[in-house]
Amino acid sequence: MPRSPFIRDVPAVQALDAWRAARAAAGCPTRVGVERRGLAEAIGRITAEPVWARRSSPAFDSAGMDGVAVCSVDTVGASPSTPITLTDFDVIDTGDPVPQGRDAVVMREHVHLVGPDPDSSVGAELVAAAVPYQHVRSIGEDVAAGELLLPQGHRLRAVDVAAIAAAGVAEVLVRRRPVVAVLPTGDEIRPLGCEPGIGEIVDTNSLMLAGQAAEHGCDVLSLPIEPDDPKRIAAAVLAAAQCADLVVIIAGSSAGRGDHTASVVARVGTLVVHGVAVRPGHPVVLGVVGTTPVLGAPGYPVSAALTFDIFAAPVLAALQGTTTVTRQTVVARLARKLASPLGMDDWVRVRLGRVGGRVVATPLPRGAGVLTSLVRADGLLVVPAGLEGHHAGTDVDVQLLRGMADIDRTIVAIGSHDLVLDLASSALRGIDPGVTLASSNVGSLGGLVALRDGLCHVAGSHLLDPATGEYTVPYLPRVVGRADLMVIRLVHREQGLIVAAGNPLEITGIADLSRPELRYVNRQRGAGTRVLLDHELRRHGMGPADITGYEREEHTHLAVAAAVAAGRADVGLGIRPATRPFGLDFVPVAHEPYDLVLTQQTYDSPQLAPLWHLLTDDDFRASIDALGGYSAAETGRRIL
Repeated sequence: MPRSPFIRDVPAVQALDAWRAARAAAGCPTRVGVERRGLAEAIGRITAEPVWARRSSPAFDSAGMDGVAVCSVDTVGASPSTPITLTDFDVIDTGDPVPQGRDAVVMREHVHLVGPDPDSSVGAELVAAAVPYQHVRSIGEDVAAGELLLPQGHRLRAVDVAAIAAAGVAEVLVRRRPVVAVLPTGDEIRPLGCEPGIGEIVDTNSLMLAGQAAEHGCDVLSLPIEPDDPKRIAAAVLAAAQCADLVVIIAGSSAGRGDHTASVVARVGTLVVHGVAVRPGHPVVLGVVGTTPVLGAPGYPVSAALTFDIFAAPVLAALQGTTTVTRQTVVARLARKLASPLGMDDWVRVRLGRVGGRVVATPLPRGAGVLTSLVRADGLLVVPAGLEGHHAGTDVDVQLLRGMADIDRTIVAIGSHDLVLDLASSALRGIDPGVTLASSNVGSLGGLVALRDGLCHVAGSHLLDPATGEYTVPYLPRVVGRADLMVIRLVHREQGLIVAAGNPLEITGIADLSRPELRYVNRQRGAGTRVLLDHELRRHGMGPADITGYEREEHTHLAVAAAVAAGRADVGLGIRPATRPFGLDFVPVAHEPYDLVLTQQTYDSPQLAPLWHLLTDDDFRASIDALGGYSAAETGRRIL
């Protein structure tokens, strides 16, 4: 079977329209079938017909309060100075029917009953007149018999079924759950629970897409992994199309040697679109097999998740006779420059926080395989195909993935990467689940610039000033330029050369970096670690040209360690705790402080109070020391 190249980059709207037309031409069902369900089973389902009240609620005039039922005209003239004592009344409880001839209820707290006990009272003294239907729930006050309760196409909630039950309805006609078949493909894919070998990938996409389908009210048919064999994939797709309302094929949608999704769909059905102008998610396949729509999702998880949202969600909503959920949109200031490719809608996940009264959006790592960006995202920013991106400080529209109440309690930290910030984030959530510490890694200098521009609460910095030997403070006047700044010590930490386990290349210090056979991996420009490296190179009479790989950059200490662990580099400068997850060795170079820079006003704000309390906590300080390569002796101390 020949490989299928991309047809073209179809704009997402046009792709959806073309797919919709192809489904109609193939006779694909526009709605799933219906079934009657009891109310307890109907929650989350979509109504297939209007729901009408069979009885009124309440079904009779009832007491809205505990008290006495009276005839309101008998109470005229009652006041604190001229109380009236009635002998014609009924003691009544909330929900009781109002006796014939009574039209008002006086609260128990506002009446003095005369007699040995309430049940045998002979008089009721009132100090205020009652108005007609005071504290009386009239028949049909909530809903009247014959009234429309819910329209068709409504997703039933717990409160809906309670109202339906009160109106005398025991069953409802709902749409059945659409069945989504999820078919993972690829020679390198292994089931969950397996320990993957080199070149193998655990099948997390099936789990994720099945969860997304379930969130849209669907039943999921999770199919076994099929290898990159077009005949086997075709047979699996044909079988799935017989029993599912939507088939999602994972991976194989690009144009590589093992990518067969497009050609399989073209062979057993109709290939409508191959390649959509969306990033991430470019190699999308849309087609129809028999009367079942088929979606070929890219294998990268971020692409797969976005593809489901853009293409599968509208189909599943239409099958159930409802609409997709519209996310709330807010205007946010972009925390850093964002570049995007022309000709594609660029979907960017961002972290959000409120700084100085404005919502700030910080883009998360962009790779289509960066699964953690899905976890950490607070919002989605769409850069239209006609734009090349946005400059820092630009106002942008962001679709919310998290509530504003949570975002308002987010502490925004931008600057140098440090594992203690991640430790603090987890500890804060453990103390108060409503508090989030969101840190973004742009280097120490980038953090100070973000603080200057009002784009973060705190900037993490460990910038060495070679002229004075001091850290961070000498940079503040010329970078931030404010007089109301504070510097809070987070930790002291050990920086050194990260090398392979056992240090087989016998690297002993900075001077060895000039060895031509050594491949170095650097930190990005503006990072404090890179400033430290440049300082050490000068001290040893060396320069960037002497280092093989000086121009190669990573944005975190863990990324540097990962490069060494993978054998893509021999050495990089970083902190000792970054070596632990990879089993690497460490050659000490320097001890340095890592500080948090902020304004006095921000320091005093209630929003940051949980962070300052945490930094004084003995257990948290002990957890810092337990990381190794850190000292929490000065954690929380004000330096400036």
